[in-house]
Amino acid sequence: MNANNGYRLLFTTLPTNDLGLLTRSVPIALALRKRGHEVLFSSPGRAPSKLLSDAGFTNLRPRHPIYEISSKALNPKGFLKLLGSKKLMERYGGRWRFLAKLLRAIPLRFAPTVPEIWSMDHMAAMTGLKNSNFIRANCDAYMKLVEDAAPDAIVDFWNPFACIAARKLGIPLVTVNQADAHPESRGFIWWKEPSAAPPTTVPAMNKVRRKLGLGEIRKLEDLSIGDLTLIVGSPETDTLPESADVTYVGPILWQKEGEQAPDWFDRLPGDKPVVWLYPGNPRYSAGGSIWDSEVIIEACIEALRDQNLVVVLSMGYQLIPDKYLPLPNNFIHIEYVPGLIMAQRCDLMIHHGGYGSCQTGLFTGTPAVIIPTFSERESNARRVAEAGAGELLLPTFSRHGRKSLGPTALRQLVLRVLHDDSYAENAKRCSEYLKKAGDIESTASLIENYLIHPSK
Repeated sequence: MNANNGYRLLFTTLPTNDLGLLTRSVPIALALRKRGHEVLFSSPGRAPSKLLSDAGFTNLRPRHPIYEISSKALNPKGFLKLLGSKKLMERYGGRWRFLAKLLRAIPLRFAPTVPEIWSMDHMAAMTGLKNSNFIRANCDAYMKLVEDAAPDAIVDFWNPFACIAARKLGIPLVTVNQADAHPESRGFIWWKEPSAAPPTTVPAMNKVRRKLGLGEIRKLEDLSIGDLTLIVGSPETDTLPESADVTYVGPILWQKEGEQAPDWFDRLPGDKPVVWLYPGNPRYSAGGSIWDSEVIIEACIEALRDQNLVVVLSMGYQLIPDKYLPLPNNFIHIEYVPGLIMAQRCDLMIHHGGYGSCQTGLFTGTPAVIIPTFSERESNARRVAEAGAGELLLPTFSRHGRKSLGPTALRQLVLRVLHDDSYAENAKRCSEYLKKAGDIESTASLIENYLIHPSK
């Protein structure tokens, strides 16, 4: 399709149930849609599906039993209901075929769950990608999705299966990623060396790639190299070696066009600091996991309940665990807030270290106290702290993986960052770096120009 009639683009993200990758993919998609291009998404988590629906995007779910289950967070009763559904009969030819396909894809080998996650490859090894059957099932599902969607190009945000599908099917691939996910980076824990080689997905991944007729990779991060490779942030805040063939695109952050400050802003007291608490997803599974951020809610309630400040708690369409209700009187719960407006209104952000949250604070010049819940988030937090724009406080991990955080240390750190003006000054300095690196419109232009002139 030529540029005058618009391109058909498929935006793919790592299929997790949080909004971090949506905060950078949706604004680019909106800018391209305004230019006359058709944009489809595949981000099958529940919270992403809600946000994409609100933004008016079609969100495609890979057709495979693992996505039928994960996208609905089914309990045993819900699973039995799914097995008896008419839709399942139509999609899979019956419940036994559904179950057979599911069982063939279930991963059985996992790297140990540890708080120190060295890289994107290590993280993937903990989540099932040491199993070639699981990788192949996902690749097949995404290849079928791509064939049905028939895009002119894929714009990917950390989804290795979509990247493999693009290469196998010969679809142009644009990747938009963090510096830590680039193969020439030092990974998530860039401040020290591992004592032993971390677990890897490369053998299983290469087994699948060979069967698909694709070349082998050296490390999983090789998949993040597109025909056009874009890196969010700036060279000053997200440094890569000069040899990395990337283009920085600045802070890619989103809120709805024309978004206004909500009415309840007027009811916030003018004589008290306002703290925005965004913990991210409290629990990624019923049994809990290394990625969970529930510890942030628990610690902040204990640390800040009696302080002379207002805490605005937003969950990004996630649910507050019942045991924390009712909230203290100085807490306000809002299901979803416009991020940039909220960051500009508050005096301090407390969050889990997600890249989008870190970029939001730096972009608006808002200091932060960051409680990173695993190593990729600690990497982001350390970059903010090194820039003098905030501080981080690491949870401790028990032998069984339970996180804990002392409320006294958290309270002292919150008060220090609130009352030391140097943190806000340094955040504003970082904002200047980021704004010079690029913006949403220039990123849309880079993608559009690549589609028109792919050889340049």
